[in-house]
Amino acid sequence: MRNTANNLTFPVCEKFVSINGEGRRAGQTAVFIRFRGCNLRCSYCDTGWANSASAPAEELTADDILRYVGSAGITNVTLTGGEPLLQSGIGGLMARLNSAGKSVEVETNGAAPLDEFINGGARPDCFTMDYKLPSSGMEDKMVLGNFDLLGRGDCVKFVAGSEGDLSRALEIIKKYDLIERCGVYISPVFGAIEPKDIVDFMIRHKLNRVNLQIQLHKVIWEPDRRGV
Repeated sequence: MRNTANNLTFPVCEKFVSINGEGRRAGQTAVFIRFRGCNLRCSYCDTGWANSASAPAEELTADDILRYVGSAGITNVTLTGGEPLLQSGIGGLMARLNSAGKSVEVETNGAAPLDEFINGGARPDCFTMDYKLPSSGMEDKMVLGNFDLLGRGDCVKFVAGSEGDLSRALEIIKKYDLIERCGVYISPVFGAIEPKDIVDFMIRHKLNRVNLQIQLHKVIWEPDRRGV
């Protein structure tokens, strides 16, 4: 983010209205704001084009974003990336969206601390937080203290690409008592593991209140299509 005429601006790679493809709000309409830049490089990332510092982006002020969101007539707002919590001033933007009566979801990668956003007006209605499993290559970057900050309105998302990933997800779910703390979702790495294999694992391990999740936008549209 840079300072232009004393107004903070955010590098926005995409803004669009679609349905949520995953998480607690899967299937619901939402306004998406995708920010540039990420502190991870996951092996299976499907938005890698937005991660680099040189990715094309509009420089938008909070006012610009509020106007766009307001024009859509949609209550749900999803802030995504990249990693949205890397943006300076993102707490202020969330507070303004809250004040405007929007229901804010933040899709975060698990490698950004949540503590500064938990108290006060900046907290979103929902953190959808990833825990990166071994096949991502990024598990050692996870901020484990974030688990203590999650509540019933939040969720943790595991993206699994192998049986080993599923076993690790089970370990984390049990260690941090996630089923009692927040929503829990397991998704397949697209093309790497069959959803039925995840179902078999869930049945075999008697996983109650854990949700298999298929990325709806990759079913409705072409899997690599942007802006949906």
